Amino acid sequence: MILAAATLAVLVALLLGVIRALRGPTVFDRVLAANAIGTGAIMLLALIGFLTGRPEFLDIGILYALLNIIGTLAVLKFFRYGDLSHPGGKEPGDA
Repeated sequence: MILAAATLAVLVALLLGVIRALRGPTVFDRVLAANAIGTGAIMLLALIGFLTGRPEFLDIGILYALLNIIGTLAVLKFFRYGDLSHPGGKEPGDA
C-alpha cells in the first residue's frame, strides 16, 4: 500500500516536471526539469522493480542515472560554450 502511494507520488512529480519542461521560461529551467524527470524515472524504476520482485531494474536505474548526469553536463556545456569540443576554462568573449 505504501509503495503504491510512493509510486503515485513519483508519477505526480514526473507530471510536474514535464509541465515545467514545456513551460520554461529559460533553457536552464528546461534542462533542470529534464534532469528532474530523469531522477523521477530512476525512482520509478526502483519502485517498480521492488514491487515486481525484479532487482535487475535497479541495475537499469543505475545505468540510467549515469547517462542522465553525462547528458545534463553535455547539454549545459553546449549552452554555455556553444560547442561540446570547447576545452572550457575561459568564457566566450574573454581575452
